[in-house]
Amino acid sequence: MEQARTPLVDALGGLLVVDKDGGWTSHDVVAKCRKLLHTKKIGHAGTLDPMATGVLVLGVERATKMLGLLSLTTKAYTATIRLGRSTVTDDAEGEVIATTAAAHLTDAEIASGVAALTGDIQQVPATVSAIKVDGERAYARARAGEDVRLAARPVTVSRFDLLERRDIDTGTTTFVDLDVVVECSSGTYIRALARDLGESLGVGGHLTALRRTRVGPFTLEHARTLDQLAEDPSLNLGIDAAARLAFGHREITETEAASLRDGRWLEPLGIAGVHAAITADGKTIALLEEKGKRSSPVFVVRPRGLFDGE
Repeated sequence: MEQARTPLVDALGGLLVVDKDGGWTSHDVVAKCRKLLHTKKIGHAGTLDPMATGVLVLGVERATKMLGLLSLTTKAYTATIRLGRSTVTDDAEGEVIATTAAAHLTDAEIASGVAALTGDIQQVPATVSAIKVDGERAYARARAGEDVRLAARPVTVSRFDLLERRDIDTGTTTFVDLDVVVECSSGTYIRALARDLGESLGVGGHLTALRRTRVGPFTLEHARTLDQLAEDPSLNLGIDAAARLAFGHREITETEAASLRDGRWLEPLGIAGVHAAITADGKTIALLEEKGKRSSPVFVVRPRGLFDGE
């Protein structure tokens, strides 16, 4: 039997911000990080498609309890959309449905199509999404041969900018590749934007490349590749730094800290949303949320008895 190895991070843990390579599932990344940091207590704060690269946020040790409280409602991507070809998955990994020459499209027509997909829109998610249909993931039903139909839902595309157009002559047809930047709400499917842009222009479209550059406050500047992590198996952000970056905060006294460590509540200060209670020396004691006349812990980071020796 393999001997258990001591975790390379303390029991408080923190966040790993991984710059994921293409071809890796989010579960693959979690499994790899568990081996690198010698701990099973690692989870992710939302998946990233295997074909995509970029920011994937992981919680380690006690910080895994923080993941569900993170405000990761906005995301940013760079992507390449190919106009002139539709696929069953709306990306380059799926079977081709139709091919239509796209060279005749003008820049003005493309810009108009992009503008129509910017702002508050109704979007039908990609068929191969992780949305559950009668308790089963849509992608599983689609791969089993079912005709999956998902309902449109509201999303916000706050930015959809064209960076470059390239006409790709294959000898038999001409595609148009568009490099774009997208900033959007959580739940927006970039592959669905590619699909819908192509459909609106009458030529079909799909996604050929996708890179997530930001999730909430976490950017590529915070991220490391798995190769870099293997060379230095440590956290990107300890739990205190993560709390300061991800949440608003209030500074608390030692007496207030003692109350929170015992699970008691504080007087509210009029702070909206989940926020951190931090001591003068920078330790996060708890995450709080105000309701009525109480500012109550939603997660006690340093409960009494576990971290008394700090």
